[in-house]
Amino acid sequence: MGVNRKNNSGFTLVELMIVMAIIGVLATLAIPSFVGALKQAREAVLKEDLHVLRTAIDSYTADKQKAPQALEDLIQDGYLKAIPEDPMTRSKDSWVTNTSDMLSSVDQTDPGIDDVHSGSQDTGSDGQPYSAW
Repeated sequence: MGVNRKNNSGFTLVELMIVMAIIGVLATLAIPSFVGALKQAREAVLKEDLHVLRTAIDSYTADKQKAPQALEDLIQDGYLKAIPEDPMTRSKDSWVTNTSDMLSSVDQTDPGIDDVHSGSQDTGSDGQPYSAW
């Protein structure tokens, strides 16, 4: 009489190896796509943060007839609730501000911050460094 194998349940080693190989191939295909999507999302956040910061600087300068001397001035006077985190460096302190001696309007009395950039030296998807955006 032969051995009845109908009661044996479970997977064989070969079946498990095939499943693991399929999972490996799928992960290999998905990871680069995920990393690319993550970079695009951070770039979109950076563009929005730069727009918000630059708009706040311009509004502050127009309202006060002087440019802010630091980004904290925007918070103290209610133009921003908080300084956003730079999505590329993941730090609130890494924003690079440009200070100009030029006055942007006839009514402006004091020069100060007129632009802001990311502190990251990495290159964006457009080939420009984030610090130049």
